[in-house]
Amino acid sequence: MKISGRIIAGLATLAAPLAAQPPAQAQAQALRPDQAAFRALYREMVETDTSITTGSCTALADKVETRLKAAGYTAAQITRFAVPDHPKEGGLVVSLPGASRTAKPILLIGHIDVVVAKREDWTRDPYRMVEENGYFYGRGVQDMKALDAIWVDAMIRFRQTGYRPQRTIKLALTCGEETSWAFNGIQWLARNRPDLVAAEFALNEGGGGRSDGKGMLVIANMHVGEKSAINYRIEATNPGGHSSAPVRDNAIYELADAIGRLRDYDFPLQLNDTTRAYFRIAGKARGDAMGRAMMAIAADPTDKAAAALLDTDPSYHSMLRTTCVATLLDGGHANNALPQRAGVNVNCRIFPGVSPDQVRDMLTRVVADPRLTVKQVDERGPVAVPPPLDPKIIGPAEKLLARYYPGVPLSPLMSTGATDGIFLEAIGIPVYGPPGLYGDPDGNGAHGLNERAIVKAVYTGRDYLYDLVKIYAG
Repeated sequence: MKISGRIIAGLATLAAPLAAQPPAQAQAQALRPDQAAFRALYREMVETDTSITTGSCTALADKVETRLKAAGYTAAQITRFAVPDHPKEGGLVVSLPGASRTAKPILLIGHIDVVVAKREDWTRDPYRMVEENGYFYGRGVQDMKALDAIWVDAMIRFRQTGYRPQRTIKLALTCGEETSWAFNGIQWLARNRPDLVAAEFALNEGGGGRSDGKGMLVIANMHVGEKSAINYRIEATNPGGHSSAPVRDNAIYELADAIGRLRDYDFPLQLNDTTRAYFRIAGKARGDAMGRAMMAIAADPTDKAAAALLDTDPSYHSMLRTTCVATLLDGGHANNALPQRAGVNVNCRIFPGVSPDQVRDMLTRVVADPRLTVKQVDERGPVAVPPPLDPKIIGPAEKLLARYYPGVPLSPLMSTGATDGIFLEAIGIPVYGPPGLYGDPDGNGAHGLNERAIVKAVYTGRDYLYDLVKIYAG
């Protein structure tokens, strides 16, 4: 994602005279003017709380709109949207008109909401962006305000430099991706304003790459397809009674037995074009026992020894199948009464092509207790439809990667999480997550404590993605 060589050289040159200066001042002098402007935008986005409990996506959309208008976008080129019952979950769509009347637009998308963060749990204030030891810290720095800031920064620079693409370039910033019961902006646009997001393809989160844990990129990824996220409730009911006369017929015990069976169950191993290519390419890049197992499973999905080794890595285990895990538990109604009800929320990430009903039926068989019920409790989106491994998308990204990161392979990757891309794919817009940004093997604290992003990856990713969008738009 950028020209890290200039950054490193600048830091080396300025290190001695800046050593005695405050960190913020030293950092500002080390950056090019365009990087400093980007950093200010990135910081503003991170430090605007957009969590579902204490924040407002609408407030951040207001700030982005102000910046876009200052760059020269007209009111007609910016569309704001929200619904009355979710006034803090609004978003926007901005369009940079292209020269061609026949080339379909490209769409950049990003969710601006973040997972809730509690100050008492964090080492630093989660809603302050702090730079330390080569990392940015703050809620959203990794998921996904770095990419949001890159998209906004690119749209601003396109307008300021007078760039006119062949294809129209659209950017949609939306809320609700991180909370299944919130207002989801992309889902709303797909249903109510498909004209605003109509495009030949979209670029989203989910790509990037993985470092060696020391800041060096070892493999870059193009996100191609994802799982569906569905929640189910397994519930036991019972007449209950007085706790002074306990019996084995107990709703909590029955539920606990079912949870144990769920813990010990693995859904069948599956591969598709994306995951097969990922294990083949990423495995070759590793060159160790795990890498050999990755290549073996790509060649033969029935290789039990390879599967057993891959299953020791949670991310690879999830990439190979549907997964379901207990996430919330409740039960009982009084401390001196036998429980009349006990339930568990089971969060499933469903392999593309597998229906929610199939998963519910399998959970029923795993529970293996007719006294318990298994019900689907939500539907985040349609059944996942993976986009094609399109050379027109993969090729330019791979060629540009060779310029920014010589020798680093590019592999397609199926997300084991869920993104807003699933709603666009349902209306016929293929969605890809480009490389550029990357993180450490531990996930950089996304959704967890002390979330961080690699500083070098953010600045290089900004440059890489700016160039990539121009290639696609041209």
